[in-house]
Amino acid sequence: MQDPERGLSLTIARVVQRLQGSSLHSQLERQARVSLHKPEIKLESLKEDIKDFLKTSGWEKKLQNAVYSELNVFPWPCHPAAPPEHIKEPLAYMRKAQGSWEKRILKSLNSMCTELNIPLAQKRPANEQKELLNKWNEMGTDEPDLSLFRPVYAPKDFLEVLMNLRNPNYENGEQPSFRNHLGLIQVPLKVKDIPELKEDFSELGLNIGQLGIDDSAQVPPEFFENEHVRVGQKVLAEQDSAAAQQYVRQGCPTALRADLWALILNISNQPEDILYYEQLKSNVIQHNLLVDSLIYKDVKLTASNDDYYFVFEDYLYQVLLCFSRDTSVLEHFTYSSATPPKSYIQGKLGMEEYAVFYPPNGVIPFHGFSMYVAPLCFLYHEPSKLYQIFREMYVRFFFRLHSISSHPSGIVSLCLLFETLLQTHLPQLFYHLREIGAQPLRISFKWMVRAFSGYLATDQLLLLWDRILGYNSLEILAVLAAAVFAFRAVNLMEVTSLAAAEAVLADLSTLKVMPLLQIFLFATVT
Repeated sequence: MQDPERGLSLTIARVVQRLQGSSLHSQLERQARVSLHKPEIKLESLKEDIKDFLKTSGWEKKLQNAVYSELNVFPWPCHPAAPPEHIKEPLAYMRKAQGSWEKRILKSLNSMCTELNIPLAQKRPANEQKELLNKWNEMGTDEPDLSLFRPVYAPKDFLEVLMNLRNPNYENGEQPSFRNHLGLIQVPLKVKDIPELKEDFSELGLNIGQLGIDDSAQVPPEFFENEHVRVGQKVLAEQDSAAAQQYVRQGCPTALRADLWALILNISNQPEDILYYEQLKSNVIQHNLLVDSLIYKDVKLTASNDDYYFVFEDYLYQVLLCFSRDTSVLEHFTYSSATPPKSYIQGKLGMEEYAVFYPPNGVIPFHGFSMYVAPLCFLYHEPSKLYQIFREMYVRFFFRLHSISSHPSGIVSLCLLFETLLQTHLPQLFYHLREIGAQPLRISFKWMVRAFSGYLATDQLLLLWDRILGYNSLEILAVLAAAVFAFRAVNLMEVTSLAAAEAVLADLSTLKVMPLLQIFLFATVT
C-alpha cells in the first residue's frame, strides 16, 4: 500500500513537471518580470509582492485552474515499483484483450488498404490542395464515391469482443450462480450499487433543484432557474474551474453552458491555440490519409442523416480531419489501455526508426465516431474553440467508451453496472428479456458507446453531458440506460423477441433525462 504523503508528493511533482512545459508557465514568468517594474513591488518583500500581484491580476486563478485540470485528467500515481503498463491498465488480461482487439482493427484497415489499392497516406497534388482550401467551409457539398469504403468496426462488433472477456484467474464453474451474473459481461469487476450511486450523485436528489425538471414540490422551477442563472454568472465571473464543475451538477442554463464547459475543461482559445488549429488545417490540406475517407463515410452515414445535426456537416469534417492529424492527442495513451497503431515507411517494415503513428493522433475512427462532436456544434461556432473542446472531451471521457479497461468509467464497467442494476432492481424484466433472447445490453450498448448522442433530443443530451462534466465520470450513462428500461418496463414485459424489444426502445427522442434519473436513483426501493 502506498503511503498517502508519498503519493501526494509524486502527484505534485508530476503536475509541476507538466506545467513547466506549458504556455501558461512562460506567461506567468513574463508577468512576474513585468511586475518588477511596478512601484508597489519592493526588493525586501519581492517574493510576497509578486505573489500578491499574480493573485490580484488573475494569474493565480489561471494556475489553480490548470492544476485542477491536470488532477481531473491524469490518474493518481501508482506505487513507484509498479511497471509503467499498470498506469495504462492494471489487469493483465484486460491489456491482452485490448491488444488483440487492436490487431483486429489494424487487420481490417490494412485489408481495406490492399483491396482498394489506396496508400495509408499521400501528399495531395497542388491543384487538389487549392481546391480543398477553397471549399474548406463547404466540404459537405462534396460527394466523393465512398461506396467501396466501410467502417473499420461498429459498436456491435466491439460488444462481441467484450462478451468474450474472461478473467483467467477466476473460476466460474459449470453452472452460473446468481453471483456470477447472468448478463453478457462475465468479468468480476467491482461496480456500484444504488446506495453508492445515490451518495455519488447526491446533487440529483429529489429535494434539490435541477435544470431539466419541469416541476418540483420544494421550489417553483422559474424561481430556481433565475437563482441558478445568477449563481452561474457569478461562477463565470470568478473563473474558477472547480466551482464550475460543482455548479453544473444541477445543470447548465443554456446561455451559460458554452462558457461553463470551457471553464471546466480549462479551454481559453488563446492566439497560440488558434495558430495550432490552423497548422492542423494546413496538414489536412497538404496530405490525404485513408482515415479521411472513413471520416467522410461516418459523417455521411450518421450525422448527415440526423434531424438535429445534418446542418453541422461542414464543422464535423473540419474538426475530425484536424483531430486525426493532432499528435498532442497521443499523450492520452499514457493513461489509456489502448496503444496507438504504428505504420512503417514503405520497404522498412519492422524497423523502429522508420515507424510512425498512424493516424498521427493514434485514433482510428469507427462507425458513429462523429457523433461525439455533433452536439458540441450547438454550443461552439468558432472552429478552433469547437475543436479544442472536442479534443479535451475526448481525452478526458470519450476514449474510455471504445477501449477495453477496468476503469470505473470504461465501457466494460459501464456494461456491467447497467446489467447489475437491471438484474438487481428489475429482475423480472431482466429474466424475461434474457429468456426471449433479447439481452438488454444488446440494445443499450450503442447508446452508451455514443454517450447517447444521436438517441436523445439535443437539449436532453446536453443536460446529461452537464452531469458527465460535473461528476467527471461516465457512470451516469449506465444509470440512464437502466432508467430507460425501467421506464419502458411494462411494454417490454409484453415483447416476445429481440426485434420487438428494439422497436419499443427505438425512439428515445421524447424522453426527459433528469426525471428518469431521479426516479430510478431516488425512488427505487433498495
